Amino acid sequence: MVTIKRWLTHAFIPPWRWRLPFPEAVLKDIEKAVKRSESQHRGELRFAIENSLAPGWVWHGMTARRRATDVFSNLRVWDTEENNGVLIYILLADREVHILADRGIHKCVAQSEWDKIAQIMQNEFAKGDFQQGSVQGIEAITTLLSIYFPANLENTNELPNRPVVIK
Repeated sequence: MVTIKRWLTHAFIPPWRWRLPFPEAVLKDIEKAVKRSESQHRGELRFAIENSLAPGWVWHGMTARRRATDVFSNLRVWDTEENNGVLIYILLADREVHILADRGIHKCVAQSEWDKIAQIMQNEFAKGDFQQGSVQGIEAITTLLSIYFPANLENTNELPNRPVVIK
């Protein structure tokens, strides 16, 4: 259901707004946390931040979850050898975090586990601590991936570690 409030939020959020919660120092901390995480398992993490959606998309009912699915595909998170990619997607205008896992991981870890991690992140974000929330989320994902996709000698980095800001 489209609400005028949601549409207005997306339509009028300043395009630079993402820089307040995610300045360069926080982006670098996230990149380091992803690199550290991927050294402990064979999974691949992508961290995506989107300020807002196009007002037309919002008007036509685009949800943050559906957009996360689009971003998962666009960033080719599914394009790993073992189908073990995980996307952490943040939509700032809606204050939502969604974690999506590729089919190789989805067989092992229920969506409810990812949703718990997303909620932990959202709780920290609500306190204004985007660095802590991001790193805590990455560490929780690391714990799960280490169980089901432990690291081996050929731990190839298939996806970029740098967070992507979708503009």
